[in-house]
Amino acid sequence: MSDKITVLNIDSHPLWCVGVASVINSQPDMRLVAQASTGRDGIDCFHKHQTDVILMDVHLPDINGIEFMMAIRAECPNARFIILTSFAQVNEIRRALAQGAQAYLLKSMPSSELVEVIRQVHAGKRKIPAFIAEQFVEHYTDELLSDREVEVLRHLVDGNRNRDIAEKLFIAEDTVKAHMKHIMNKLGANDRTQALTIALRRGLIQL
Repeated sequence: MSDKITVLNIDSHPLWCVGVASVINSQPDMRLVAQASTGRDGIDCFHKHQTDVILMDVHLPDINGIEFMMAIRAECPNARFIILTSFAQVNEIRRALAQGAQAYLLKSMPSSELVEVIRQVHAGKRKIPAFIAEQFVEHYTDELLSDREVEVLRHLVDGNRNRDIAEKLFIAEDTVKAHMKHIMNKLGANDRTQALTIALRRGLIQL
């Protein structure tokens, strides 16, 4: 068993996890050694198993997947990550790659592609699907939004006013206004509506 590629899967969706386990364990050269549904459990699993490859949904219920990756790589710089998500968000792609992710894939991909990417990442290669790479290149020079700025946008898309957003995020209303000013500057927007339109078009947020 020692010659097999060991994999840790971190995802909060039970049906997806069942499918991943079935696909990986059907391969002669790899083995799923553990699964976790939260980032904190994922850290414990990695400490225990030190797997060759980590599959991870960027949206975890307790901590952001990119923050999880940063925490693991601080301890183990050679850890290899494959980010799996339902939506291609340029801001997240750039942050994930900047923090050392070897691959960024959509969950809608064929299972045959997933196992091949696991092999490539284990071999030290990187993999980004062509259509994601195109988005990445198109917006490469765009200034990244911070996590808080994306959070403000997500509340804004629900129709919340600055005061509402401030209450939900437990920050001052003036702080929300400052975040909005930074968002509009980074996106090149003239007002909040245009900022939302640009953010939705680039996949920074979803309706």
